[in-house]
Amino acid sequence: MNVGDTLPPLEIPVTRTLIVAGAIASRDYQDVHHDAELARAKGSPDIFMNILTTNGLVGRYITDHLGPHAVLRKVAIRLGAPNYPGDTMTLTGTVTALAGDTAEIRVVGANGIGRHVTGTVTVAVPLGAEEGVA
Repeated sequence: MNVGDTLPPLEIPVTRTLIVAGAIASRDYQDVHHDAELARAKGSPDIFMNILTTNGLVGRYITDHLGPHAVLRKVAIRLGAPNYPGDTMTLTGTVTALAGDTAEIRVVGANGIGRHVTGTVTVAVPLGAEEGVA
């Protein structure tokens, strides 16, 4: 792994089930994440993904690429355009810094209306563990 390396993109279909399941799994019972009628009453065209689900998907993106020995040390993200059902979020990443066994990766997740998530992930990968990673 070198500074400037890019991770392969990961396309995630944003389904109604993914949005609702992510909200329930993270104990986020806000109606805008599971009730389309109430979401519309609050000004949203539909339900939308919560930040905890997005955070989990960003973590998955990094660990799927770096393998089972990777340890997330810090995930710092900011939300932008909502993820609505029927869209696809494409995650991309670029290695921005390396120090020993630690890497910082800039992550962007974009959907059909813009950038859903931007941020950085600091991840520790024991030396030699990244060999053979896809």
